[in-house]
Amino acid sequence: MMQNVEIAEASVGEPEALPHATLFDSFSIEITGKDTAALQGASHLLAPATSVSIASIPGESHDARVAAAVTARRLGFQPVPHISARRILSTAELDALLARFIREADVHSLFVVAGDPDVPMGPYGDSLALIRSGLLSKYGIRKIGIAGYPEGHPKINSPMLFDVLREKHDLLTAAGLEYDITTQFSFDAEPVIGWIERIRKLGITAPIRIGVPGPASVKTLLRFATICGVGASAKVMTKYGLSIGKLLNTAGPDVFVSELIRRLAPAALGTVRLHFYPFGGVGKTAEWIRDFPSNQR
Repeated sequence: MMQNVEIAEASVGEPEALPHATLFDSFSIEITGKDTAALQGASHLLAPATSVSIASIPGESHDARVAAAVTARRLGFQPVPHISARRILSTAELDALLARFIREADVHSLFVVAGDPDVPMGPYGDSLALIRSGLLSKYGIRKIGIAGYPEGHPKINSPMLFDVLREKHDLLTAAGLEYDITTQFSFDAEPVIGWIERIRKLGITAPIRIGVPGPASVKTLLRFATICGVGASAKVMTKYGLSIGKLLNTAGPDVFVSELIRRLAPAALGTVRLHFYPFGGVGKTAEWIRDFPSNQR
């Protein structure tokens, strides 16, 4: 059953603006297995115990992701490996992978997602199937990350996305598991804030991490937007500060994050943090995070 939680109507006026320090508190960053050296090089720029998500991408082995988790833990961060349901070949493979993450990297949190294969490669068709398997609880996983899609999903209609989110909420709450929601990245604060308002009205009070694209070339940002189905109209690009005619220019999320700070209402919208996708490199994103406060003065 859904929790019976009263959520105030969202107010986006200036008096309720979310302080910079609150939005950046306990931010997270995402890497792949090949980014371990970059993470080590940027480690002095990131706060101790920062959550480091380790994505599951095509062509990257379990060994690479376990090694990335080990590196993140050694550097003093909290590794959060992704488990892509449709990429798991068998229950035995999932069991062995979870055991390695726990044994080798002392993992306490996981992010579960269906994954991009159209047809499951094994017994798990989506993240709900992973949660229902019972293996996560078996290994003492205390916190689960799930995905949110403020601008929709290229393969799933919007009403179904909300239905699935509510089902995950019910399942995780009944199992006594802590969870948070990390969104796809965006260039436009408007749909993100509207989505958060709707989530809260559903009675879902879990912390939300808003996906933020780290500094990268305009060409790179547009490429990832196309892959992920993120809105990238000329109007949105202009609002974000991107110029389609200057594809090699580097663009950062200053405008996007500043608007989130200005418009998010903490009393109405609950715990909201940032999750960084370092499309232009871990180092560049870490430097942006460090420099953003002084750049706003």
